[in-house]
Amino acid sequence: MTQHATIAGHVTYTPGDGAPLTIPKGPVELEPSKDSTTLSWTADNDAVGSAAIPKDQFNQYVREGKIRIQN
Repeated sequence: MTQHATIAGHVTYTPGDGAPLTIPKGPVELEPSKDSTTLSWTADNDAVGSAAIPKDQFNQYVREGKIRIQN
């Protein structure tokens, strides 16, 4: 089930073996699964992004207030 959230702090993801990349602040859609959560967003330049974050890391971002889930 898709949820909505806001990136309100410094949130990163690591694509493959690359360096961490920053997810831009603003609205995102969340698609939770058993071991990760996929975040999807549209940047200011209309570029679409998507990233899967491990469940533990996602939960830490939520606890720290960097990801604010909308109810």
